[in-house]
Amino acid sequence: MSPLVADIVGLLGSAVILGAFAYANIAKTLNKVVFNLANLVGATLLLISLSVTFNLAAFVLEAAWAAIAAVGLVLAIRAKMRKPQP
Repeated sequence: MSPLVADIVGLLGSAVILGAFAYANIAKTLNKVVFNLANLVGATLLLISLSVTFNLAAFVLEAAWAAIAAVGLVLAIRAKMRKPQP
């Protein structure tokens, strides 16, 4: 992957994470599946971009971000599946 493509992928990941953060602060009710999925996708895109230009601090941050989002996503999906449907 070229450095330009890596930058574009990283910027897209940043935009997705920032969008999720804005959504969490603006939404009247938070859909945890959407929120955690967006964070997981954003962190993954940033990790992909780091494969071209590695930065240890950014890698650790994004790996932790992705792990937390993945756990949150699983918990949100489980909670949604337990809810009785109308």
